Amino acid sequence: MGKLFYIMGKSSSGKDTIYEELLMRPELGLVPFIMYTTRPIRAKETDGVQYHFVTQERLEELQEKGQVIELRTYHTVQGPWHYFTADGDTMDIAQNNYLALGTLESYEKVKNYYGNDRVVPVYIEVDDEKRLERSIKREKKQPVPNYDEVCRRFLADQKDFSEENIQRAGITKRFSNNGDRQLCMDEVAEYIIKS
Repeated sequence: MGKLFYIMGKSSSGKDTIYEELLMRPELGLVPFIMYTTRPIRAKETDGVQYHFVTQERLEELQEKGQVIELRTYHTVQGPWHYFTADGDTMDIAQNNYLALGTLESYEKVKNYYGNDRVVPVYIEVDDEKRLERSIKREKKQPVPNYDEVCRRFLADQKDFSEENIQRAGITKRFSNNGDRQLCMDEVAEYIIKS
């Protein structure tokens, strides 16, 4: 039976880098589980790699077909951005192990859809000061930096990833990415192998 390893953490916790590194480790044999978003594509992102970047119309088509497992809408300074998971893709969880990247809320909905025995949480955490520094550094690299969005995301994560919400989701194992990123990735890889 395959499993879906679900990486999550607050913004700028390093989860994107960890996700990409784990997919490149052949000993893990992980297949990427790609989610969808209507937000604009960022510098150095590729459609079908980080997300399936779709229009509002495509989201509505998938909803009409009953293929949307979970949907989150964030009211940003640039308007509403939707992030969602859709069924009906080329996923075969019976045969493969997948690696997903998402939020605590999306994790809970995907876990409810596929089952507790199939979806394994991988929670990455970083001290707030380091996260804020990383967020600002990352945003500086954008063609038009949007620091209002950095602040909105930072504050929203404080609420979304509260201790109460983490416990409610049944997450007991955490991986610290405060120091050596390689050490964190190795710990996650070992956890996946043993699961």
